[in-house]
Amino acid sequence: MEFPSNETTENIGGATTISAIHQDIIETHILTRLDGPSLASAATTCSQLHALSSHDNLWSNICYSTWPSTNTPRVKNVISTFSHGYRSFFSDSFATVTTAQNSSSDPDRTSELISSVDLFLLEEPLLSKVVETETVTGWFRCWPFRVDLLDPKDSVQTPINYPIGDDTCHEIGEELRLSWIVIDPTRRRAVNVSSRSPVSVRRHWLTGEMEVLFTTVVESAVCVMTVMCGGGGGRMQVREVSMHMEDMDGKQLNGRDSLGILKVVLEGKRGRLKKEGKEEYVEFEKKKKERKEKKLRREKRLDMLCLVLVTVSFLALSSIFLF
Repeated sequence: MEFPSNETTENIGGATTISAIHQDIIETHILTRLDGPSLASAATTCSQLHALSSHDNLWSNICYSTWPSTNTPRVKNVISTFSHGYRSFFSDSFATVTTAQNSSSDPDRTSELISSVDLFLLEEPLLSKVVETETVTGWFRCWPFRVDLLDPKDSVQTPINYPIGDDTCHEIGEELRLSWIVIDPTRRRAVNVSSRSPVSVRRHWLTGEMEVLFTTVVESAVCVMTVMCGGGGGRMQVREVSMHMEDMDGKQLNGRDSLGILKVVLEGKRGRLKKEGKEEYVEFEKKKKERKEKKLRREKRLDMLCLVLVTVSFLALSSIFLF
């Protein structure tokens, strides 16, 4: 079937055009079978498909199937305020931020952040949850920024056998997929700050639990999402899903600084990254290590200089007393 660039009711070269197909068939049997990127591509082929592909119910169903956590009253209400509803939300959240954009808008305008989070084992959902975080109190702005999905005593049971060996642990960890969509209801913008696929899978040095990291690098900082999984009754349990921000020195950022970074990411350009999330994270860790080594060398030179000054001072004083 061919889709010409403009609408016509005639056959072109013996091929059936899109206008020959009844609109109800297109809406109910064709467009509903497409995923988000395919639907967006179809909307660019002709004016008829552009109009039909703009229906919000199509995009809402795509959002619910892609991110089950969006099918909650709070998130639905916020998405309804976006310029083009679910279509705008999908465009913001599905594409990756390629360029962080500094703007003159005030981060203090944001009174809360909404985290819409989904954890999958490949395509199977394991956990979906929405968490609201206030951003106006002094406690949020001064203390280290951290968002926890689960209470310390809570855990989510999965149907997966808990991995015993390191090889099995790494294999299962690599199959986890995380979507962490941060929504700013004030600016009516959303961004997925997760690398989707893990950048690191390892055993926790203290508990031995499986620790899986997902990240997004933003200039001189990194947004880190941690998934901790333990064993219970032979089955794997999700015991922690959290997010925080770190700078190039490995220091955890406070709420105000983290909010400023999220504002830059929310307003950044969307597209396809030249590098995968894991590559960016490895490069960030390399720069962090080089920065640490450079700092240590500088401190060592300062220590040596201080030692020399103390020695010279001691010798000078000794000479004075001797003469």
